[in-house]
Amino acid sequence: MTIAVIDVGTSSVRALAVGDDGTTVHEVRASTLPTSPAPGLVEFDPVEIATAAIDLARQVVRKAGGVDAIGIATQRASTVIWDVETGDPVGPGLGWQDLRTVGRCLELRANGLSVAPNMTATKAEWLLTQTDIPSDRIRLGTVDSWVVWTLSGGAHHLTDATNAAITGLYDVSAGGWDDDVLERLGIPPTAMPTVVDTFGSVGVAHAVPGSPPITAIAGDQQASLVGQGCVNPGDAKITFGTGAMLDVCLDRPPPATTPAGTFPIVAWQRDGQPTYGLEALMLAAGTAVEWLRDGLGIIETSEDSAVVAAQVDDTDGVTFVPSLSGTGSPDWDHGARGLLIGATRGTTRAHVVRAVLEGVAHRGADLADAAEAGIGGSIDRLRVDGGMSTNPVFVQALADAVGRPIDVSAEREATALGAGLLAGVGHGTWPDLATAVSTRPAPTTVEPRRETDRARFGEARARAAGWIPALSDLDL
Repeated sequence: MTIAVIDVGTSSVRALAVGDDGTTVHEVRASTLPTSPAPGLVEFDPVEIATAAIDLARQVVRKAGGVDAIGIATQRASTVIWDVETGDPVGPGLGWQDLRTVGRCLELRANGLSVAPNMTATKAEWLLTQTDIPSDRIRLGTVDSWVVWTLSGGAHHLTDATNAAITGLYDVSAGGWDDDVLERLGIPPTAMPTVVDTFGSVGVAHAVPGSPPITAIAGDQQASLVGQGCVNPGDAKITFGTGAMLDVCLDRPPPATTPAGTFPIVAWQRDGQPTYGLEALMLAAGTAVEWLRDGLGIIETSEDSAVVAAQVDDTDGVTFVPSLSGTGSPDWDHGARGLLIGATRGTTRAHVVRAVLEGVAHRGADLADAAEAGIGGSIDRLRVDGGMSTNPVFVQALADAVGRPIDVSAEREATALGAGLLAGVGHGTWPDLATAVSTRPAPTTVEPRRETDRARFGEARARAAGWIPALSDLDL
């Protein structure tokens, strides 16, 4: 059995093959960076993403000599609308980090509808105001829907429950789109994709040699949850990519309103039955390291951050709060901005770089605290993956900040592996997720070494709050 996986992230698309022993091979990747035409705006080119997904999948299929099925994992909530007659996108795609609808979200919340700007709901509403195409020709979806549409040559307009549940348009308890919310936002029900199980045969990828079946669709964080073997209640992971997301599996539906800025998710769905989870989120993780590289120019590559930070044993009092585009959990302050304090004439670039890594680690600890409040219990250990998981200085800082063991995934980006495992179960290679995840290579464990000053970081985070208090009034 060989599964081709398409993994569409915030800044790149990659494809690879997963074998029945859980190994990944033949990885290819293309950069698909979003753009920011104005502060708070994050846009992407849907055609660029679709073209990359198809081209990379074809490359992997050729290298593998054919595949049995395809699994898809994508960034969530990012939104595309397109014309069903031409197949062309209508305007840009809006990234999950896009903040142009903050004011609209506050207005809706004041009138009893709780939606957030990182959800699909108000992004879709805004995009629909930018086109005069008749509503019966509009198709709307998150990135997974768009990728499935293009892979299938327009045969399938689908999304899975993990992606649907993040949109703000889906009624998880009823298992369908919320007609009242759609009507309130002026979104035609005919534009919405069919919601399917996370794994099981859901369509055919006609654009790929051999037209293999699509046997898994999942949001990237839920795919990473599976890729890190978190399939039992209480299992938790954090993926440190552009942002960072902590997800924990639950054995029961979470309440509709959860504390500490956490929110309920569908971890996966099979045979119409969802397995639930809870998520806490920070908006800037790897972005903070990219800022050191691209904004300040004090490191040449992201990998240099570990080397430079290791030149000093501590930050010498420098503290960094990585709220470059707001905070996320627990307080969801979209007006917060990054803060670097405590610098003196003796501060070196090594202190600054280490402060950035430790700041992201502290925010990881914030997510753990928020998730524990959300589930009303403790999380004994955390599993991590993502680009920052290969940075030993950061991982040690994270273990110190959370005060518990960190299991580092052997697969740096567990999202693609998780999508492959889901697709393998959907294809019938493995009977269930527990068997599938047993094929994963063992993680590396990092133990905490020292106590950190969480109170000091908390004071700094409070200072970073509300730097743009009138954000809701901006014309974005």
